[in-house]
Amino acid sequence: MTFLTRRRVLRVIAGTVAAAWVALAPTPLVGSTQPIRARQAMVVSQDDLASRVGDQVLRDGGNAVDAAIATAFALAVTYPTAGNIGGGGFLVYRPATGDPVAYDFRETAPAAAGPTMFMRGREYDARVHHSSHLAVGVPGTVAGLHLAWTEHGSLPWERLIDPAVALARSGFVLRDALARSLAAVLPEMAEYPASVAQFSKEGQPYRVGDTLRQPDLALTLSRIALQGPAGFYEGRTADLIAAEMAANGGIVTQADLAGYRVVRRTPITGTYRGYDIMTMPPVSSGGAAVLQMLNVLEGFDLAASGSGSAATTHLIIEAMRRAYADRARYLGDPAFNTGMPIERLISKAYADELRVTIDPDQASVSSPDSFSWPAEGEETTHLSVVDGARNAVSMTYTLEQGYGSKITVPGAGFLLNNEMGDFNPAPGLTTATGLIGTGPNLAEPGKRMLSSMTPTIVARDGRLVMVTGSPGGRTIINTVLMTILNVIDFEMNIQEAVDAPRLHHQWLPDETRYERWGLSPDTLALLLQRGHRMVEIGVQGAVSAIYYDAEEDVLEGAEDRRRTSSAVGF
Repeated sequence: MTFLTRRRVLRVIAGTVAAAWVALAPTPLVGSTQPIRARQAMVVSQDDLASRVGDQVLRDGGNAVDAAIATAFALAVTYPTAGNIGGGGFLVYRPATGDPVAYDFRETAPAAAGPTMFMRGREYDARVHHSSHLAVGVPGTVAGLHLAWTEHGSLPWERLIDPAVALARSGFVLRDALARSLAAVLPEMAEYPASVAQFSKEGQPYRVGDTLRQPDLALTLSRIALQGPAGFYEGRTADLIAAEMAANGGIVTQADLAGYRVVRRTPITGTYRGYDIMTMPPVSSGGAAVLQMLNVLEGFDLAASGSGSAATTHLIIEAMRRAYADRARYLGDPAFNTGMPIERLISKAYADELRVTIDPDQASVSSPDSFSWPAEGEETTHLSVVDGARNAVSMTYTLEQGYGSKITVPGAGFLLNNEMGDFNPAPGLTTATGLIGTGPNLAEPGKRMLSSMTPTIVARDGRLVMVTGSPGGRTIINTVLMTILNVIDFEMNIQEAVDAPRLHHQWLPDETRYERWGLSPDTLALLLQRGHRMVEIGVQGAVSAIYYDAEEDVLEGAEDRRRTSSAVGF
């Protein structure tokens, strides 16, 4: 029996087990447990219109990078809560032949930034840190997508942006989720007239069935289509950004915009039970944390203890606890933290050291005397693409919180990020919530703020296996981890792996958050007996994932029904 045939048999068994497990607790995830299948190519994103834009690019002969770029620009129009040109993110590309590459287009701190910029005298101002013009970092999305296209794209740049221009100019009909989202955020936008004008009908909320047109955004996208990055970082668009900043106490200048640079990085890689894991290096913390947790868990027989059992859940929580402690202790922008011990953190030897500190019958304690970090917004978005040649893209990008800073650039039609909130608030600052200004992630001119985004690609024996990623702030890392475990250890198909319950521990606060249908009463009782503090939540993350069945040469896409999601292939 071949490896893949064995997988297919075991996945049938696992699907039965998963169905029985979910039956123990009501789940809001209604729909088939079978993935969406396509022979040729596939795009999965959080918006159907955007996924279809990427799908058409693939049908027109574009490759995975082309489709990812077109989908991302479309999301900037149709998914304004996180799709963006005013934010930043990461893209991991695995070509069918050749070496993988990562593009870091994370926002940077403006030249006038500094470690104490969020202090007012001796007091920390959380609003300034997260919800003001000072919270805006220098955007990276346009430059990042353009560099990826320059090095790997096949269709003309303008062709990839034209669908987004058309969606912005002609508009699109609002569905329930976006209409409700826009209505909910409108009060937060009240102090920004350009945002109110862009996302409401003269101050009144849009309703389902209304058409959302964004003419200013269409003009900005047209400049980007014709001029490339210069259409954003120079000229009219840059002037509009700088004017908005100068008029409202912001510090992003035309020089900051002109000086922005994408960083081309080598993905960090590891192995897990014979699979190759390719993921994002710092300034993302996600890749290092996922590899560290996988290394720790590789020493335990999770398949034997079973998905959702108290024994398995306990081990996963303890691996999470240790990885997040190291995340806070060591990780930041590598250009400013040259001593980060990444190789050690993702090594098998270090995992061996951590594993022996795990008591199988008792929860560890996260010391309240240690450190934590500032809140990280959960309204990121992720997309995954695989083309006919089996080139693969995993891309996560964001504005930080939902709709970012809530500030729309007047005359330009796009939202600005509030990513400066991902920097620690101030050197040595301790608050009642446990925030401390550890050095690796303090604001400095040109520095990239630490991120949890975790675009990841899995392969085996030189062949693609899976493309995955998720939004969710710091929960992203654990959401990606559990999706990988569900496929590799518990033999779930990709839809079952995405549907399966999730949990999250981040060292501090010392609590495990679990989806409300995710633990049976017996399992919950056993975890409490071990000393875990358990906190019920609604939902966690929104995975966009593609699995490649090499034996059948079929792509399998999963739609995460926790939020809007769309897998489109042909």
